[in-house]
Amino acid sequence: MSLAKTNARKCAVQALYQWQMTGESLIKIETSFLEEERLKGAQKKYFAEIFYGVPKQLNIIDEALSEFVDRPVEKIDPVERAVLRIGVYELINCLDTPYKVIINEGVNLAKCFGADGSHKYINGILDKVSQQKRTLEIKAKNK
Repeated sequence: MSLAKTNARKCAVQALYQWQMTGESLIKIETSFLEEERLKGAQKKYFAEIFYGVPKQLNIIDEALSEFVDRPVEKIDPVERAVLRIGVYELINCLDTPYKVIINEGVNLAKCFGADGSHKYINGILDKVSQQKRTLEIKAKNK
């Protein structure tokens, strides 16, 4: 697990949260992160992939989430929603990253930014999504 990728995810949570709450343009948010040097120590390319990838695939991501969450996706706490969207994006698109790493990173993001106990919710949802999206990887690990 790369610290630079972990930091990219942390920045992506913050940037996606800002986007969800303000509706500002992605470019404006990314520019402010760069100008304020908030991406220092983060893998900028990975940040950009996640930050632009989530909104681009929002319907696919939210559809995958809606099967497993206990309320409409838009009603999920904004921080948890950003963490879940990043996790689902990675489960679908970042096949070189093991699903267990993605779940662990999501749990750690929830512990860092989310409400008390939100990491349990994140863990449960991402585990269920991974069972659906990473079936072959999971079967190969269980052999």
